[in-house]
Amino acid sequence: MFENVFSQADVQDFKVWMDWAERYVILTHIGPDGDAIGSSLALCNYLKDKGKTAVVITPDHAPDFLSWMPGFENVMVFAESPDECEQLVDRADVICCLDFNEVGRIEKVAASFLFSKAMKMMLDHHPFPGANWNLVLSHPEASSTSELVFHLLCALGDFRSVTTDIATCIYTGIMTDTGCFAYSSSSPSLFFIVGRLLETGIDKDAIYRRVFYSHSEGRMRLHGYAMCNSLEVIERASTALIALSDTEMKRFGVKKGDTEGIVNMPLQILGVKMSIFLREDRQRGLIRLSARSVGNVPCNRFASDFFSGGGHMNAAGGEFSGSLDEAVSRFRHGIEQWSKSDDPTISQLFKNKHS
Repeated sequence: MFENVFSQADVQDFKVWMDWAERYVILTHIGPDGDAIGSSLALCNYLKDKGKTAVVITPDHAPDFLSWMPGFENVMVFAESPDECEQLVDRADVICCLDFNEVGRIEKVAASFLFSKAMKMMLDHHPFPGANWNLVLSHPEASSTSELVFHLLCALGDFRSVTTDIATCIYTGIMTDTGCFAYSSSSPSLFFIVGRLLETGIDKDAIYRRVFYSHSEGRMRLHGYAMCNSLEVIERASTALIALSDTEMKRFGVKKGDTEGIVNMPLQILGVKMSIFLREDRQRGLIRLSARSVGNVPCNRFASDFFSGGGHMNAAGGEFSGSLDEAVSRFRHGIEQWSKSDDPTISQLFKNKHS
């Protein structure tokens, strides 16, 4: 049985804006993934179908394996066209912020966003939202922001306007953010939504192939190298670590998005409950962390406790200012600190606690 997470009262402001607003800007976070692009393009396509002027702006480039999505060719990249993007943000009547809830996640776009006089909406599924919006539609229990776009359109009483293109974008976002329904996807209502999306004529098998079967030889070799040369399994902590330097990744001609999926692979190893992936971002002088876990192991707490990050219980991220070796040392320190914890969700990782 489908129960909309939004009431009409929840979206009343957006309904009012729809009556008078003509110019919409949709912002999403740096390093946009399938959910960020899927939710943003779904809402953008919907607004355009309603006769509105709408554009998606990303801080930097999305991965090539998402470039087939309907409307992707019109996405504006702030890093490429900052002046034009700033003008669009400044002239917007409404700014819709999707798949992030802290302004820092849009980096250099933040100044334009904060100074804009537009009405501002946040639509997101990450916990602990900030306070920079006129309308906050936040549901951390949702599988994805793309799922929330579906809820929004239904709350607007406009499911009949969901075209195949819109449904394709929503499905792609849900599929990628749940690991092809491997996590964050236990709600029966989610599969009701998927059923309704299928009724619009989407080709779920083609979507899967376009996302997961369209990679370069270099990406495949990088993943193989990571598994063969970088993977470390800490059996005592039921945890796996992969750490890759900028030099190692450049060896394989890495492009945007080529490292996606690496963090998930160690979870296929029997006994591994948490996987940590550290990768060097030399351009920004940072080490980026991706964390995944299974069951009720809170990898978001590991990201928060030791890498200034956060996210969902089974999928999180963070960053570290320092060298890759220092980040690895911080990881080991974190594991050691966690080994002393009496929190049952943490101590379940350790086979020989306090040893």
